[in-house]
Amino acid sequence: MSLTNKHAPTAIVRRGAGLRRWITAGLLASLAACSGTTDFYPDKGDTKPHPGVARAKKHPIQGIDISKWQGRVDWASVRKSGTQFAFIKATEGGDHLDERFLENWDGAAQAGVPRGAYHFVFWCRSAQDQMAWFKKNVPNDPTALPPVLDVEWNGHSQLCPKKLPKAQALAMVQYMLDEMERYTGKRPIIYTDITFHKDVLENELPDYPHWVRSTAAEPEERFARRKWMLWQFTSTGRVPGVRGDVDRNAFYGTPSDWASFLSTDCDPREHRRLSEQGLCTDK
Repeated sequence: MSLTNKHAPTAIVRRGAGLRRWITAGLLASLAACSGTTDFYPDKGDTKPHPGVARAKKHPIQGIDISKWQGRVDWASVRKSGTQFAFIKATEGGDHLDERFLENWDGAAQAGVPRGAYHFVFWCRSAQDQMAWFKKNVPNDPTALPPVLDVEWNGHSQLCPKKLPKAQALAMVQYMLDEMERYTGKRPIIYTDITFHKDVLENELPDYPHWVRSTAAEPEERFARRKWMLWQFTSTGRVPGVRGDVDRNAFYGTPSDWASFLSTDCDPREHRRLSEQGLCTDK
């Protein structure tokens, strides 16, 4: 699907997005060099901080993920607080569109917050139906962050509480990753939790960046042999511009690493290897 005028951010936003990202990375690098503190975001907080994830504050690049449950977001305040990225819920299964997706998508872009869309997988709907729905509803915006495939078991669902065999789940995941990449031209990010990773993803899909949820311990303690790129470290975060609790996330590396990711859509630690396979954007 082409980017339509209805969904597109303004031309000014598109032209300035890349420059703003590099300037922000440079400013954070200067702060890291000049400041003795390890909390890069003093305006942000956590209503239920867990000591097991305290080290997350030492990561200079941090962002949020958002859905309709956060209500109306003041994206200018989110940006002013130093938020470096936002992943916005777009679709779920083959027939659900988050009611605030387009509002958040356009609002983040207008405020200058780099943003990407995520799809929540529903295991009782075919991978083909789910990707057709994603492509129908998510603008193919070249300024966006790579798309995210959110893979967790739907244990609380009354309609689909089952777990699939590993081979079947992996086949669905691979199909959806391939379709996302074909549609956006960017290597997708895999978001997952401890249980699904252990059941399905452990030792699998090493060529994709992983975003892991670990709110009571550091990822290395919960995700065996997984090199993570993004870490969701709390679901009770507080960020100016968002009412109530919001998920907070950290990028593993430095501002220079983040700038590299923004310019290539590949984990900087894997850039050379993946670039040789033609898997990085290298824009």
